[in-house]
Amino acid sequence: MEAYMRNLFPFLGIKNPERTLLEREFWQYHGVPAGEELIACVEALWALPEREFQYTALNLLEKHVKKAEKEHIDLLEKLIVTNSWWDSVDTIAGKIVGKHLMRFPDLIPTYTEKWIRSDNMWLQRTAILFQLGYKERTNQELLFDYIRRTADSKEFFIRKAIGWALRQYSKVNEEAVRQFVAETPQLSGLSVREALKVVDKNKEE
Repeated sequence: MEAYMRNLFPFLGIKNPERTLLEREFWQYHGVPAGEELIACVEALWALPEREFQYTALNLLEKHVKKAEKEHIDLLEKLIVTNSWWDSVDTIAGKIVGKHLMRFPDLIPTYTEKWIRSDNMWLQRTAILFQLGYKERTNQELLFDYIRRTADSKEFFIRKAIGWALRQYSKVNEEAVRQFVAETPQLSGLSVREALKVVDKNKEE
């Protein structure tokens, strides 16, 4: 597990199915934290060195995403930039931040604009990916704007995020993605290949 994560974090060595079972048994016995207790629990778990504790923190946040307070966005931002790697950031971006911002859309202009303008790769990746599950509700103008502003990035994780976001959006608006890719020459080859995977497959069929 540590090798897969490039030895960035120590691991207890507990596989996901086993960890999920242990979590379920623990919460059934002790109760699931909520409110301020939840925040304290997440922060305590995040401070522990072994990666599995951080995965447990993310599971807790996912369970409570529909009940989260508006100001929890600041905690999510903190988690994005702490102990950062794709495994945590992608879960936060796509499964937690995305749903949180859908509940509180007035946060989008302030936070995602701040993130895309930052020099933190993981905040930028989150700004690009938070709409992954929005489908027809995707703000196309915002998505394309953020991609244009990061299209010349040399960071692998930004280029990959661009392709991923476009590929997901192509499932609901193929023509828009085709046109955007054609009109955005600064996109990297990686971003283009990822963006057009579904489009090209549909073309072959």
